[in-house]
Amino acid sequence: MKNIKLSTKHLEKLDESLYSYQNSSPLIKPKLVSINKKLAKKLGFTNEQIDSKEFIEFINGSYIANGSNTYANAYGGHQFGYQVLSLGDGRALNLGKIGDQHIQLKGSGITPYSRDGDGRAVLRSSIREYLVSEAMYGLNIPTTRAMAIIDSSTRVYRNYDVETASIVLRTSSSWIRFGSFEFAYNSKNPKENLEKLADFVIDESYPHLKDIQNRYEELYFGIVDRTIELIVLWQSVGFMHGVMNTDNMSIAGLTIDYGPYAFMEEFDKGFICNLSDKEGRYSFENQPFIAQWNLYVLAKTFSPIANEEILESYNDQFIGRFKQSYFELMANKLGLVDYEYHKDNNLITKLFKAMEDDNVDYTSFFYGLSWNTLDLEGKNINAWLGEYHQRLQQESISQEERLDKMKKINPKYVLRNYMLQDAIDAAEKDDFTLVNDFLEIAQNPFGEHPEYEYYTKPKPEWEPLRCSCSS
Repeated sequence: MKNIKLSTKHLEKLDESLYSYQNSSPLIKPKLVSINKKLAKKLGFTNEQIDSKEFIEFINGSYIANGSNTYANAYGGHQFGYQVLSLGDGRALNLGKIGDQHIQLKGSGITPYSRDGDGRAVLRSSIREYLVSEAMYGLNIPTTRAMAIIDSSTRVYRNYDVETASIVLRTSSSWIRFGSFEFAYNSKNPKENLEKLADFVIDESYPHLKDIQNRYEELYFGIVDRTIELIVLWQSVGFMHGVMNTDNMSIAGLTIDYGPYAFMEEFDKGFICNLSDKEGRYSFENQPFIAQWNLYVLAKTFSPIANEEILESYNDQFIGRFKQSYFELMANKLGLVDYEYHKDNNLITKLFKAMEDDNVDYTSFFYGLSWNTLDLEGKNINAWLGEYHQRLQQESISQEERLDKMKKINPKYVLRNYMLQDAIDAAEKDDFTLVNDFLEIAQNPFGEHPEYEYYTKPKPEWEPLRCSCSS
């Protein structure tokens, strides 16, 4: 580990109110659960370093790498629509940067922002984040990633039960959130702090804006653009984040903070995957509208450094632009190369209705369509398929070309919640085999993995799993 060097020089560009230095609290008897070797090697770690005792200590926060000076970020946010002025990394510590990636420990102990929490993460939630962040990366969706996960003998209390504490070593090109700007906006020197923060974000995530006039307005436009792209991709694979508070929205257009997420199984546009979401604010169909609402909040925080009316006017276009991009992507998933906006959108809308009426599994449907292997019993979905095949007669490319294109965007595997629960149940008995096998599936969701064919289908008599924010 001697050759691994981190840097925290980037903090010099931020106001000191936006972070706090904090030491970690290492776990007792840490043990390795899994290492994402592909990511580790991409960041410069060697096999010798990965296999060393120091690597586990590095994940545990007890080995401090050269140049590391651990700190937690401060931010505010709107949680379920209500403003909270001070939040921050309650159980995460930044170690520093390697190249363009910020390295962070999640579950490393109490920070100044822990409020009443213990600063810990439990094994089950750590496994969920570790695997799904890589699954999203495998699906070509912008995301933070996870490099390793450890379990321990440290005990914590959750939901009147005792569980083991865990740490995830995760990476991101940015941990700045919409809520970071809310925190700066509500500070003693909002204009100065917002300019510093915006310049920092431009430097790290939007470098092409450095020398542009009205760069703060252009920065906001870029954030809107990336957010539209992100939500389009989420909806296309049936992904539900579950808790789209402004402090869980990335300024760089990444998927961050995996908690009560889910991938759609039987299609239900109103599905709510978060047990804590009593009113369905973050249901599947609401995600685009919540993203736009969050961007209006962000526009307000930009008001000391940019023209708020211009920002809001740009965000007013969000839903229209989202729908256009979303339907284009869904047309690609259906192999409609010669896509016609008005006519084909009606066909796609009919598909969603038929899938919902006949309880069709979302991922299996698009995969089967890509391989021409669908065998469904529902009368509504079969009626739709008849209309779809008539539409295909108008395509200018061959069936072989069309199916080949579809196979590249319709995965065979998503990480269904029952898969994750199987991995968690085994891991809690010290068997980490499924965690590592599912990591490989997550990295290759379009592959075959014949030994895990079982996981391509819905589990019989399995009720959709809903998690809470505390999980």
